[in-house]
Formats: sequence, structure tokens, C-alpha cells
Amino acid sequence: MAFALSLSELAQLTGGNIVRGGLASSYSGMAALDVAGAGDISFLGNEKYRGQFLTTAAGAVIVPLGETEGPEGTALIAVENPSLAFGAVVKHFAVSGRPFQPGIHPRAFVDPTAVLDAGKVRVHAGAVVMAGASIGDGSDIGPNVVVGEDVVIGRDCKLHANSTVRERCVLGDRVILQPGAVIGSDGYGYEFVDGRHMKIDQVGIVELGDDVEIGSNTTIDRARFGKTLVGEGSKIDNLVQLAHNVVIGKHCLVIAQTGIAGSSRLGNYVTVAAQVGMVGHVTVGDKAVLAARTGVTRSLEGGITYYGDPALPFAEGQKLRAYARRLPKLVEDVKALKKSIEAK
Repeated sequence: MAFALSLSELAQLTGGNIVRGGLASSYSGMAALDVAGAGDISFLGNEKYRGQFLTTAAGAVIVPLGETEGPEGTALIAVENPSLAFGAVVKHFAVSGRPFQPGIHPRAFVDPTAVLDAGKVRVHAGAVVMAGASIGDGSDIGPNVVVGEDVVIGRDCKLHANSTVRERCVLGDRVILQPGAVIGSDGYGYEFVDGRHMKIDQVGIVELGDDVEIGSNTTIDRARFGKTLVGEGSKIDNLVQLAHNVVIGKHCLVIAQTGIAGSSRLGNYVTVAAQVGMVGHVTVGDKAVLAARTGVTRSLEGGITYYGDPALPFAEGQKLRAYARRLPKLVEDVKALKKSIEAK
């Protein structure tokens, strides 16, 4: 296979040290420990998979530093972070299998006023690039993607099938939109006038920083004015809703089914777990962690892990939940005590 790796090439790719050689001369694929074969590379990234590691048939396994024992015939490469190192292997085979081929498909529509180099950009069938849009070199516009008027897309971006970037929004370099993502839909703004909900114009934009990734079917609303912003390096999961004028700091993680209401802000390096809900106009400080299903109803200090609804420091939230679980038993005890007192 043209993109197979020798053991020394694998060590170079991952920045690891060869702890032990194996039987295979090269590796042409990747797989989980329990299904890998002699030509596959796998990794041990979590101790709960040690049983699978000890019985794996993988040709090579990326292991943590200090690991020296493993299945007979399996090569071992030690690294500081096996999961991250295995990511380099995944990227190697993925890129090798799908080389970038620039060009505009004949069934795509690119407005004559759009700015792009057809020899350095790929536009797939069914995609629409509207008037005044600008697309940087190396970017890949997938099938049925819509790039709106005056949109700016940076270099080496990947917009997967059926994603939409509405007018005037700005994407930095190396941004990834997964299928169905919508960037720049109208903010949810209305005023109640004379018995009717009257739409408030949303004239701002969305701006995504460099190296941002947006998950499938996630929606990010344009600002009422100014910009809704997702900072450099932040990763937004599938099925997330960011409302108008929300600001997400740098290198944040926002996990599936989270909803953040208008004008709320996350600092840098904030982690927001699944199904978190945030009201509007609150701020969460740098390096805070919001555990799954946390409800944020007020601004929160950074550097603390929160849990519960409303959000409390994690230990306090866990204690409150434990008390709530005991309530049915407590009610029964109170009823029994009341009966005992009345019987006297």
C-alpha cells in the first residue's frame, strides 16, 4: 500500500520511542484494540481497555510512557499522550486516502463576482457561492453547501455537505463545518406590539476564529448588531444552539445539545458538557467546567467545576442531589413518626 508505514516511520510520525519491535514489516491501517489485525495500528489511551490490549492482535500499539510489556509479536511505541499520537495516525491515513483535488464542479454555481482561485479551491456539485464571497486557498466546499453574499472564508477550510454560511459572516483559517451546520441564521428577536410578535432585524454577523470546528446540525445565530463570536481553537459539538451576540472564548469545548441564550459569554478554555442550558446576558469565567445538564442562571467565576440546576460548585451540587434522592425516604419517615406520635 502506497501510504503504509514502517515501524520507524510510525515512531517519527507520532514522536514516540520504539519500545519493542513486532512481526509485521509495515502497517497499512488502524483499528480498535479488540478488532485490530497484524497490519493495523492501535493505541492504549485508557486503563479500562488494558484487557483488550493484553489480547490484541494489532501489529503495533501506541502505549503510554513506561509501558514495556504487551502481546507477543506486537510492536510497542511509547508516547506521552497515546490518544493524541493516534490522531496523527488517523490523519495520515485519512489524508492519504482522500487527496485534495482543486477545481469547480460543472454542477456547482459560483457567482462571477466571487473571489477564489479555481486552481487552489475545491467546489463540489450542487454548491452555491454567491456574489462577493471570498474563499481562501486550500478550502474545500462540499456538495450542496451555500456560501452567502460577501462571506469571507479563510485558507484550508472544510465545509461539509449541506452546511450554510449566510451573508457577510467570516470564517478564519482551517475552520471545519460538519454536515448541516448553519452559520449566521437570524437571531431569535421579537417585540410584542399590538397583540403581535414583530420581528426585530438582525443585521450583525457571525465570526469564527482560526481552527474552529462546528458540529453537524449546530446553529449559530447572527448578532442583532455587531458579531456573534467563536474564538480561535474552540470546538462546538453537534446539535448546539448559540444565540445572537453570544461570545465563546478561545479553545473552549461545547458539547452536544447545549443551548446558550443571547449575549452570554464564555471565557477562554471553558468546557461545557452535554445538555447544559444558559440564560442570556451571563458570563462564565476562564477555565470553568460545566458538568452535564447544568443550568446557568447567573454569572459564574472561572476555574471552578459546576454542577446542577441552578449551577453550584460540583461538590455542593452533588450533595444537594444526594439529599434530593433521600427525600422520598425522609417523607416516609416523617409520616411514620407522625403516626407514632398521634398513636400515643
